[in-house]
Amino acid sequence: MLSSPIHTDLALPLSPDLAKRFGFMAADGLDPSQSGVSYIIVGWGGRSFYIETPTWSDLKPGPLFRALTLDRSVMHVGLAGAIDPAHPSVLAINLDGPAYERLLDLVLADFTGIETAGSGVVAGAQYGEYDLFYEADGWFNAAVGCNLWTARMLRQAELKTGWWTPLPGLLAASLRLHNPAGSFAYNPVAR
Repeated sequence: MLSSPIHTDLALPLSPDLAKRFGFMAADGLDPSQSGVSYIIVGWGGRSFYIETPTWSDLKPGPLFRALTLDRSVMHVGLAGAIDPAHPSVLAINLDGPAYERLLDLVLADFTGIETAGSGVVAGAQYGEYDLFYEADGWFNAAVGCNLWTARMLRQAELKTGWWTPLPGLLAASLRLHNPAGSFAYNPVAR
């Protein structure tokens, strides 16, 4: 799990199976099998805020209002190289095979329109050359936001979280509180 001050993403370690499952991205111009890719980064969020606010300096009243009220949702996917598990924004989580498969199935189920190349991608919405936005199931508001989505995905993978974790710090703390230390590839207590 990767965290920023207000958002969490899931970093999925690249394997041939994962590249195949996310192969729809290649048809949209972002090939997960390209050289140097170690992770596919996936997050869910409010369409307006997520797409129109890549940095805090881009914050505008309209997307903020929609995030606080109701907005359509999108999935954000990106490609990344190596990730340092000791970095303060990383919580490396150990999952067994069946738990990881449930997580992947649930993540992929939230994408809409990916069956046909180009049909689910949000046209013109990118932060850079290594990411894309896709249409997603569900509606977003700040009370039921991106970090609750991440918590729901992790609960599918048999991890326990707090019942309401709207901020990354709360989600990370609840994961540490409710799961044995062996659930983490890098001991978060030692930080």
